[in-house]
Amino acid sequence: YEEIFREIVKINTLDYHLYQEIQQTIINTLDTCEWVEVKGRGDNETDLLIHLHELTDPKKQTNFENCVADVNIPVGEVFTSPQLAGTGGILHVKKVYLNGLQFRDLKLVFDCGQVIDYTCSNFKTEEENRKYIEDNILHHHPKIPMGEFAIGTNTTAYVAALKYGIADKLPILIAEKMGPHFAVGDTCYSWAEDTPVYNPDKKEIIARDNEISIRRKEDPGEAYFGHHLDITIPYDELGSIEVQCADGRRILIFADGKFVLPGTEELNRFLN
Repeated sequence: YEEIFREIVKINTLDYHLYQEIQQTIINTLDTCEWVEVKGRGDNETDLLIHLHELTDPKKQTNFENCVADVNIPVGEVFTSPQLAGTGGILHVKKVYLNGLQFRDLKLVFDCGQVIDYTCSNFKTEEENRKYIEDNILHHHPKIPMGEFAIGTNTTAYVAALKYGIADKLPILIAEKMGPHFAVGDTCYSWAEDTPVYNPDKKEIIARDNEISIRRKEDPGEAYFGHHLDITIPYDELGSIEVQCADGRRILIFADGKFVLPGTEELNRFLN
């Protein structure tokens, strides 16, 4: 237990400035594109296309928040509220703990940024599996949107979770940073969308709304779901994260089990 305690202290005291620089490198690449493609590895069937907001003034605007120690602890992610139109595909995680409950072979199908189909393999019958998801993920909403897309960079936490077998015991602020994650429900900025938010580089994060949360201006009851549930794909199930630019360029951020974008090599030190 003392060894695990020391490891958790290390996770929570990682170099703020190092991660700020690495994550800004990732954001600078993400801000050049319109789409992000996330694919699974091996028998993970994830195949998602994420549609980002248009930056009308790239010199002053960004889509992603650089999540460092002044946002929450530990450091280790960049996140955005994607556009729902154009966002879709399959999110698959072989095993994940959500609010203390285990889900096996969880699959969520997104269309226009909302969950339209779902299954898992916890129970013998499909009816039981769907009810488990309806009760604990959808909360009986007929559809629920993708409120957040994030790329977790805390490879230190990921390796510690594997080494000590404690993935199911880690708090969400650590667990969500151990791979790319997708939140269903409200955005990260719910009830505060009109408050400007800036990264350390002074750029404003303009992706604070989506097509559902913007309804708050007419009827808040139609805009919010009252929950935000993060689902993380662990690095070992992750095939690639690739940006797609309007001019046809494609740039890999993650592939073959490691970060490949120049400037992110330090993140592989623990993965290796």
